[in-house]
Amino acid sequence: MWLDHMHYSVVQPQIPYSEAAVTQTVESNNPEAPTTPRDTAPPNQAPGMSIPSRIPAALKRRIPKYSDLAPLMQFKKPEFSRAAKLQRASTIWDLRDMAKRRTPQAPFDYTDGAAEAEITLRRAREAFLDIEFRPGILRNVSSIDLGTDILGEPSRLPVGIAPTGFTRMMQSEGEYAGSQAAEAAGIPYTLSTMGTASIEDVAEAAPNGRNWFQLYLWTDRDRSLELIERAAKAGNDTLMVTVDTAVAGARLRDVRNGMTIPPALTLKTVLDASYRPAWWFNFLTHEPLTFASLSRYTGTVADLINSMFDPTLTFEDLDWLRETWKGKLVVKGIQTVDDARKVVDHGADGVVLSNHGGRQLDRAPIPFHLLPAVKEAFTKDNSDAAIILDTGIMSGADIIAALALGADFTLIGRAYLYGLMAGGRAGVDRAIQILEKDMTRTMALLGVSKLSELTPDHVRILGK
Repeated sequence: MWLDHMHYSVVQPQIPYSEAAVTQTVESNNPEAPTTPRDTAPPNQAPGMSIPSRIPAALKRRIPKYSDLAPLMQFKKPEFSRAAKLQRASTIWDLRDMAKRRTPQAPFDYTDGAAEAEITLRRAREAFLDIEFRPGILRNVSSIDLGTDILGEPSRLPVGIAPTGFTRMMQSEGEYAGSQAAEAAGIPYTLSTMGTASIEDVAEAAPNGRNWFQLYLWTDRDRSLELIERAAKAGNDTLMVTVDTAVAGARLRDVRNGMTIPPALTLKTVLDASYRPAWWFNFLTHEPLTFASLSRYTGTVADLINSMFDPTLTFEDLDWLRETWKGKLVVKGIQTVDDARKVVDHGADGVVLSNHGGRQLDRAPIPFHLLPAVKEAFTKDNSDAAIILDTGIMSGADIIAALALGADFTLIGRAYLYGLMAGGRAGVDRAIQILEKDMTRTMALLGVSKLSELTPDHVRILGK
């Protein structure tokens, strides 16, 4: 047969002598083929079989010794305290999950929800997801500086706490927790006209903090003037006037929950309370809700806004505010480039690009998308007015992206309220810690060590 003259190898499995493959060689008549001497097999070994190399000791199976296992046994005593749970929270979303478990549905939804179909809120959050970071490499990022100046004063971080209404309804520590956490973190805190603590009490709770006051202009101008004077006397250096609430937005979660101020004890809320007794105990055993601007109110949020807020506001009212208020003046609720320019022309020191967290007009412009155009307009106008951004921020990476695209500063509302509902003052501290850690890591991975090094080249909005 012609196979007799071929040189080939045959692997024969299941040889009893060894698990190694055995090679049988057949001579070839090819004169250029190397000659291979036949193996001389030891006793009990078939010719052509190779002796396997020794198996490394590390690959041999053995019964482990206790001395080997001891270093691996790192069992910790389970911790179920609120402090331990807060420390295990790695993201703002983790705090949100904790907040939802601890807070009755009506106040949680008041915080978590938005207007109508909540399209604006969803788009605002998606805007931060639809970006691509573009990092630089081989930069010295051994030290990261997150400090900045905003409206003439330093802030240890490029984020402050936004004004939120009815805050003690979310958790009994409310504005006191927010202002004290901001003071400890070295960042501004903004008290809302609809806050559930007075201007004076917040100033007393955080005497060394940087306190701002947010103003809704009432139909009663004397009441508005009284608030402005109280804010100045209490040491607030910045007045933030909100201009996107001519009427109340249709916040359907509140409607469906029968949300009232204060929360009403109905059959539904009593049943809900049975799962969250700590919230109700705190709510019922602390001072009843009072407000920065009025002593008591009973009714829905929408009724309050529609009865007391002034739908006739114009730029002339902004001129009046500029003449009346001697500190920094910021206008919140800017949603177009033209309006950003106009309020600066009327004396504003800064603008807050905001759609009220999606809680007013559904399908409103997204502040993050508006940001580059406003920055370009201010640059062309040689304006040094501050650009502040809120809505949709849920991580430190979101903040860094906003700063790269032109924001001077950012504000968080829901993000800190989730921490408040999750654990009071300690929860707000944890929310700020999470954001700071996020920002530090993102900066380092981008290859920048200070905020002034961020540029639009570090961020690309996908699809544009």
